Amino acid sequence: MTTIIHATDPAEFLGLVPALAGFTPRQSLVMLPFHSTRTQGAMRIDLPDDEVEPDAFAGVALQALLQVPGVDAVAFIVYTDDAAQPIPDGVLLPHLTTAEALLAVCAQTGMHVVEALCVTPHGWSDYLDDEPVVHPLADIPAAPDVPGIGDVSGDQLAGAALPPSDLVEREMVGRALRDLEDVMERHQRGSAHVSTGESPLALMTADELLDDLPCFAEALLDAPSDDDAYTCAALLWCLQRPALRDAILVQWATDLTFGQRALDAQLNFSTSGDGIPDAVGQVFLGRGPRPDADRLGCALQVVRSAVSRAPRHAKAGALTAAAWLSWALGRSTHAGEYVDQALSIEPEHSMASLISTMLSAAVLPEWALKRA
Repeated sequence: MTTIIHATDPAEFLGLVPALAGFTPRQSLVMLPFHSTRTQGAMRIDLPDDEVEPDAFAGVALQALLQVPGVDAVAFIVYTDDAAQPIPDGVLLPHLTTAEALLAVCAQTGMHVVEALCVTPHGWSDYLDDEPVVHPLADIPAAPDVPGIGDVSGDQLAGAALPPSDLVEREMVGRALRDLEDVMERHQRGSAHVSTGESPLALMTADELLDDLPCFAEALLDAPSDDDAYTCAALLWCLQRPALRDAILVQWATDLTFGQRALDAQLNFSTSGDGIPDAVGQVFLGRGPRPDADRLGCALQVVRSAVSRAPRHAKAGALTAAAWLSWALGRSTHAGEYVDQALSIEPEHSMASLISTMLSAAVLPEWALKRA
């Protein structure tokens, strides 16, 4: 179902932004790309630090905007904690140089600017006014109810916090992971000897992984609330290994059959150096048919739970997986939170570094930019 909402003035337009974005932005530039007179969503970028050149920031914002097919106009809103400053002949709006740089790049590319607004803690104003006036926030109506959009009162980080876990859970998962790593190490050595101290659960879990990894990954989506320590440990073990991690993520973005194909490709690449088929690589780059959002969301729930219960040394792989899943869902802000946490644990983590670079360049998955 398509929901059509209309705004007749800037204040009413500002009231629509949280519904379009899914949150109430803070310290952000929000851009609404238009095709003719319609927009279907919002794009958010952190406001630049003082050391960032406004022209460079505007260039990155424009590149993000131009990823949207058919975009020919834009509305942008600066949400800032800074207040407008009084000057002898009026007020000086915060982030004015950034707004002017954005207006300049839009003019250079022929992009029509629908609105250029600023929201501060004390009111809102219009960058396009020659003599801007700060209007009261009370002028902005509450966000309308839109089907499929829940509470939008939180900011862009709402929902990014990991689920809680207690010390007992973390100890159990850590012990299960050690047991599983011992079994897997013995298997990789080709040893058939089973130590009397090895956990039967670790042996069973290892057998399940080695027998059919795609079915294991698929079963996680069928029971995302499963709190079994060995299941969690097995997922963490896989997400620490790039070939297995990538195959699982591609499977979660597609289906079981494609997941088996992705796993075969990754294993062939690891052993013989054969190239990854384009169809598999394209999924990982966010290209192709739009994944089932519920399926990706379920996968993200599973991975976030695993991160919260993981010992510190095993968190980076799962955090990186959470970052990719968030990015695939179009939640780049959440992806940035997870990838920063991963890099704080493993600064040289290759995939986390890659995702961080993509986020810095405002690269979005193509399927997130297509009309549903």
